[in-house]
Amino acid sequence: MLSTTLRSGALAAGPTLRRSLATHTPFYEKDCSSITPPYAQLIGKLEYVRELLNNRPLTLAEKILYSHLNDPEKSLSGGGKIRGESYLQLTPQRVAMQDASAQMALLQFMSAGLSQCAVPTSIHCDHLIQAIDGAESDLKRSITSNKEVFDFLESAARKYGIEFWKPGSGIIHQIVLENYAAPGILMLGTDSHTPNAGGLGLLAIGVGGADAVDAMTGTPWELKAPQVVGIHLTGKLSGWATPKDLILHLAGKLTVRGGTGRILEYFGPGVANQSCTGLATVANMGAEVGATTSTFPYTENMRAYLNATGRAPVARAADQAASMGFLNADEGAEYDEVIEINLSELEPTINGPFTPDLATPLSKFGSFVKEQGWKDELSAGLIGSCTNSSYEDMTRVADLAKQAKAAGLVTKVPFLCTPGSEQIRATMERDGITSTLEDVGAVVLANACGPCIGQWKRDDMKDEENAILTSFNRNFKSRNDGNRLTMNFLASPTIVTAMAFSGSLSFNPITDTLTLPSGKPFRFAPPAGQDLPTEGFTQGNTNYYPSPTPEPQPETEIIICADSQRLELLEPFPSHFGNRGLELPPLKVLMRVRGKCTTDHISAAGPWLKYKGHLTNISENLLITAVNDEGGDVNVAFDYDQATGETETDTIPAVAKRFKARNQPWTLVVDDNYGEGSAREHAALQPRFYGCAMIVARSFARIHETNLKKQGVLPLWFADKNDYSRIGSGDVLQTIGLADLIEGRQNAEVKLKVTKRTGEVFEILTKHTMSEDQLKWFRAGSALNFIRSQMS
Repeated sequence: MLSTTLRSGALAAGPTLRRSLATHTPFYEKDCSSITPPYAQLIGKLEYVRELLNNRPLTLAEKILYSHLNDPEKSLSGGGKIRGESYLQLTPQRVAMQDASAQMALLQFMSAGLSQCAVPTSIHCDHLIQAIDGAESDLKRSITSNKEVFDFLESAARKYGIEFWKPGSGIIHQIVLENYAAPGILMLGTDSHTPNAGGLGLLAIGVGGADAVDAMTGTPWELKAPQVVGIHLTGKLSGWATPKDLILHLAGKLTVRGGTGRILEYFGPGVANQSCTGLATVANMGAEVGATTSTFPYTENMRAYLNATGRAPVARAADQAASMGFLNADEGAEYDEVIEINLSELEPTINGPFTPDLATPLSKFGSFVKEQGWKDELSAGLIGSCTNSSYEDMTRVADLAKQAKAAGLVTKVPFLCTPGSEQIRATMERDGITSTLEDVGAVVLANACGPCIGQWKRDDMKDEENAILTSFNRNFKSRNDGNRLTMNFLASPTIVTAMAFSGSLSFNPITDTLTLPSGKPFRFAPPAGQDLPTEGFTQGNTNYYPSPTPEPQPETEIIICADSQRLELLEPFPSHFGNRGLELPPLKVLMRVRGKCTTDHISAAGPWLKYKGHLTNISENLLITAVNDEGGDVNVAFDYDQATGETETDTIPAVAKRFKARNQPWTLVVDDNYGEGSAREHAALQPRFYGCAMIVARSFARIHETNLKKQGVLPLWFADKNDYSRIGSGDVLQTIGLADLIEGRQNAEVKLKVTKRTGEVFEILTKHTMSEDQLKWFRAGSALNFIRSQMS
């Protein structure tokens, strides 16, 4: 039985770093001047911070965060508790944006009036490519259908000196790991799985576009200092167990809320045994437990990966920084909690359906399927995505395919493979991995997100209950194929591949056999893989790649057609206050949202991705898959003030538009962990666009709460979670004490006066996480409004 122990206040020991004898060949050495961290500067600032903190031992996460403080004295003054309490003003080293979120981020950045970005920034075209029938045709079709958006992004990149990775180059997180990530830096990305880069020992944090604009404009970026959870790894993975199984197991322990407001910092002898890309998989799915990010101490395998990807100068600089103690926790550093995991006891794990934290060991999965009464059938297997598309993943999968081919087997269900980058695709093709997979029935898709984010034109199983197995990271209802009845079970690429040959959910490749055409039994041997290619990586089609560190071309014209249905210039949101004081106007409750409400529920992806740059159009999907707690219906809201000819019920966006037309500001009442999932800031922009001024929750997911603050929506927490059920549609809420809070009065409390539709009146107490600066954003109407006011 796997032993996982949780304990508090434990101490960390820093690892010993030794030289690695690499067996791979780097294909070239890049100019790393723009990506090598300024270690001398960071270490110097950290030494100053140590003095402020009385030289107490620091975790690795603290070292990275504190070395990027804009003003250490301001952030760390007071001498009190920092983790979980203080707000840090930080200066990230880099920003990366994917094409769907970059549109809104750039529209906001353009309104700031700057001529170039303050930090190195990149755009990655990966979200808008739909999977239909294969890489070549899918890519061509998507480039044509999204030409307007790609042209906008490329012209903005040229104007502001941003590196532009064209469609076909690959998935943002794989490209960042291969090209930009460096041990010990702090970077931001406009995608919730940005922490993937943490596999190289840095802090990479997923944010909304407005947060990215902070860094791009040189404005200090604010983060509430996270707690730090130490995850102590001992033992060694063996057999079928992979790093994916480590994070699937941990998700089951922590749940989707267990990492909120926390950084997961792995340490111990088990870390050094993992490949760099394996650690990236673990960091990637830290987002599924709500973690701010994940990180690891610098290892020999990280050095080997840097060398293999042409970044030897970064490796040499990191070696020196590590020798000075910068890239691991101090001896005696204290964590807020420690989780013990023995990798030697870990077995393959399958998580789902409909939530990434429902973890079942492979040995028990067959009986779990039977207990639930599900059909013992698999309808498709999908591997790749940003989570699991490394060379190591693909060589392990290819080993299984070779075994199957030798036995005369082909997959029994559709088997789709998504390479993470053009570099991975080209290296797979050169080394025979692609042909090996295709020989057993695989279809290789474009180097893009594809089915993982709903960009999958699936023609079968429409409105039918079915099960798919994927190596993806997220499995909410309707996410992959638009069918709410599709159950997505998350697993390692090797488990997905083996089960694709059986077509059965209950098949256990460790113990079970398949029947060959000859009638003989066949059992897979544990798969073997290679973390780095012996002949080095090959770049593939370099036409997809940007010129490094491009100079801004201010004469470039950015064209947005007046009648465009894809792009729309943003109008600043007005302040909620005007001349009426600093309490919010009376707010009508639009609805009480029941249960899990992710950013997929608030702002669906899939076919809606084409409207990411057009706020008016994408707002038509506001909360369309959310459940109204009053009645239990999906996408139904009540309007008790309907005009003649209007119905009392309508879709949620339709009622929100009615409120906006009446100039009626409104609010939502929501359940626990509201806004879990992706970093999409549209989930905050859309309610704000329709007139939402406040959301009251049992609890919020971190990124979404910050996005609400950025767009001028007040997030309040119920002091008593039972008050959630006391408020309903059509009730009116008024703030009491908000003015005191905004004006900086100590110990100010915000209460809500609730006027029920029946006339009953009562007050409830709320909590908040608003900092001094965030209150300035709220007063101004949005963070961008405040930034503009400071620049003028």
